Amino acid sequence: MQAPASEMHEGTGAPAPEGGAGGLPQFDLAMWPGQMAWLLIIFVVVLVLMSRVFVPRIGGTIAEREGKIEGDVVEARRLKDEADSQAAAAQAEMAQARARAMKLAGDARAKAAAELAARLAEEEAKLSEAGAAAEARIATARDNAMAGVSTIASDAARAIVEKLTGKAATAAELGSAGRA
Repeated sequence: MQAPASEMHEGTGAPAPEGGAGGLPQFDLAMWPGQMAWLLIIFVVVLVLMSRVFVPRIGGTIAEREGKIEGDVVEARRLKDEADSQAAAAQAEMAQARARAMKLAGDARAKAAAELAARLAEEEAKLSEAGAAAEARIATARDNAMAGVSTIASDAARAIVEKLTGKAATAAELGSAGRA
């Protein structure tokens, strides 16, 4: 059932309060003491809960988080220092390895040069022997050829003299012509 229109609040469609002046209940001074009491009770309860429960939990979480972050930063610095020392050790090892490699390469070059020089000397000795043997053979062949040349020259001279003069030349004549 609906209340008669005279008992209705203006424009809201809600029944008018009994005592009736109408308007908003927050502005009704008769209701203020009860509202103030409840406001203070709720404020005190929220204040106690915040100060005793929520703020310490939040503060503990913040402190724990700061401690974890600080610990992580310390651990990161320690790991960075460790990594730097390992990098320095690795660089020192690389420098030593590079020096050993350069020394081995130099030794290998020196050994190869010594072997090459030894082989060259050996080949030069073989070539010198072969050259000396060839020169000896050439000298022998030249001497043999020279010995035959005098015979051939005397035979040729004899043939020329015979052809030109018609008489054969004697060995003494040919010998005296070869010395002149």
